[in-house]
Amino acid sequence: MEPVREVIAYYDKFQEESRLAAGASRLELERTKEILQQLLPKAPARIVDVGGAAGVYSAWLAELGYEVHLVDASERLIGEARKVNATLSKPIASVSVADARQLPQPDNFADVVLVMGPLYHLTVEDARMKALREARRVLTTSGLLVVAAISRYASTLDGLARSRAKDPAFTRIRDRDLLDGQHRNDTDKMDYFTTAYFHRPEDLRQEMRAAKFDGVKVLGVEGAGWMVADFDARWADPVMREDLLATARAFESEPSMLGVSAHLLGIGRKA
Repeated sequence: MEPVREVIAYYDKFQEESRLAAGASRLELERTKEILQQLLPKAPARIVDVGGAAGVYSAWLAELGYEVHLVDASERLIGEARKVNATLSKPIASVSVADARQLPQPDNFADVVLVMGPLYHLTVEDARMKALREARRVLTTSGLLVVAAISRYASTLDGLARSRAKDPAFTRIRDRDLLDGQHRNDTDKMDYFTTAYFHRPEDLRQEMRAAKFDGVKVLGVEGAGWMVADFDARWADPVMREDLLATARAFESEPSMLGVSAHLLGIGRKA
């Protein structure tokens, strides 16, 4: 089962292993950790981190005492994860190259499956449904699924905050995102991202329900804070950092504000 070639090529060059440590991505990281800590069963529950890249979340969860199995389609990022794993006092239990649609784990293996990237790189609904059903296969009965998605409106809001409408190539990308969620970057600008599908919150909810997950809810991760022009200065100030986090918490489950977050988390349990 071949992953999308341009996506693999993108991650062969883009330093995904350090993305969450810089800029507004730090808000994504802290909020995702915060939400996961509210949801996860107690350690040492077994977690499969699908699309976990170089293992930022896997390493954090392993250090907390969870049994973590990291899977990603990028050989380069899995190589980086293995380097990180060699330094951990509590290592990740397994690290493997695999596609989200064909996981190496057996049936009923995990208490939790995190799908933290593949769903937005599978641009055809049937492929996304295969990934969701594969996560369901690996989960124990009533096991927890947490799925990351990118908001349909992320490019539009990013372009508004950064005056990117001055670039006609960007406006073409943005307009298609708004039309059908199909994100295609035909430029050489890596900060315009790569081949992806951007969900509306209701679409993510519907896909998870169709894959037979119960109690599905969708949360916004960052709220509006990722768009502020002086993000670095605010993040460096403890009071303003807490304001960014508090605002994201206030917006996380408000239906009228979900799409403002760049990232969404879909949450459900195996029926």
